[in-house]
Amino acid sequence: MGLEIFERGTLPMWAPVRQQLVATRIDDIDAAVRAEFTRDGVGDTIKPGMSVAITAGSRGIDRIDKVIRATVDAVKARGAEPFIIPAMGSHAGAIAENQTALIAHYGITEATMGCPIRSSMDTVELGFVEGDVPVWFDKNAYNADATIAVGRIKPHTDFRGPVESGLMKMLAIGLGKQKGADYFHAQSMFEFHHLIPAVGRFTLTQVNIPFGIGLIENGYGEIGLIEAVPAAKIWDREQELLKLAKEWLGRLPGERIDVLIVDYIGKDISGDGADPNGINRDVVGAVPLGEAAPYPRIQRIIFRDLTPDTEGNATGIGMGDVALRQAVDKMDPVRSYMNMITAKSPQGVRIPLTVDTDRQALYIALACCIKTDVGTSRIARIRDTKHVEHLWVSEHLLPEVLTSGKVEQTGPVQPMAFDANGMLPEI
Repeated sequence: MGLEIFERGTLPMWAPVRQQLVATRIDDIDAAVRAEFTRDGVGDTIKPGMSVAITAGSRGIDRIDKVIRATVDAVKARGAEPFIIPAMGSHAGAIAENQTALIAHYGITEATMGCPIRSSMDTVELGFVEGDVPVWFDKNAYNADATIAVGRIKPHTDFRGPVESGLMKMLAIGLGKQKGADYFHAQSMFEFHHLIPAVGRFTLTQVNIPFGIGLIENGYGEIGLIEAVPAAKIWDREQELLKLAKEWLGRLPGERIDVLIVDYIGKDISGDGADPNGINRDVVGAVPLGEAAPYPRIQRIIFRDLTPDTEGNATGIGMGDVALRQAVDKMDPVRSYMNMITAKSPQGVRIPLTVDTDRQALYIALACCIKTDVGTSRIARIRDTKHVEHLWVSEHLLPEVLTSGKVEQTGPVQPMAFDANGMLPEI
């Protein structure tokens, strides 16, 4: 007897819709970065002859190659000598060569950036905070005359604090490499809200980091703000920018979804593969996410595949209830396990119920739902949690999402069309 025993009832019709999200966008990245370098306490801190390390992280930030290249050019224009360092803790298996290869996926290479890339897992111990927590810092950056931290500011996937993902986290974890990230995570996510500020602020007193470049993406995953923040202002300013990032974040519409289909997860989408701020689940389980009753409330989640740029890192697949075999088969144990071991969260790569086709996945996910009838079920489908402008919603969810006034229907209500292999068409 096969999985067809779960195919009970006719699946609902569905329709494509489009959300109206915050659309603030910077078109000319190069001009925006040049303008930031003209501000007091920014470009004037870079002197001729200085060696300057510029960080490149593992996240798939919109046009990050253009941001890094513009930063390199601005440093060169002041007579200094820039180089790039991968700053991503334990990602890419905590192997220097893999970290270089990872940022190459984003267009960051020596040829495209016009400067050296120095990748190493070697660190320098800067000292201790809160009594016994060691602070580590990338050795190449430590030996430079200055370091410029470049990072996206956004709500973190697994904790809440005055600052979350952003410049302070880049200083505390990204530049700490695997050694620093491992010890940091060993303190648990329950401590991040105060440890990240403690480590970040201490690092600023030990290393010449004249300023950081903070990036905020709009609701469509595009850069909408670039701001160079002098070192003395990073702590206060990042708290303000985090509030703005939360306002701009793209989220799913509606109050209740029975089954959410997510086409792709990956480290280039979110640190957790899929952003918990959108699906209201997290890898670590450290704190409840969102408000007291976050919306939409989602019963079951299907993960269909891994992104190419995640290079087999399946961090976050454990948040799903059902996964397609094509996703599970692409998991690289070394990359995935290293990430989750460093994060002290093995549950993040636990394998969900695994099936071969979308049709099987949908019926099994619905069979796992509470108080849900297949024919009237509320189903939604997105490409990934970073791109939630376009989605498909079932006919019984459709009226609710349209009432917001920020969602429009873009096509007719139609049957869920599976091909001969039981797969949904690409969107």
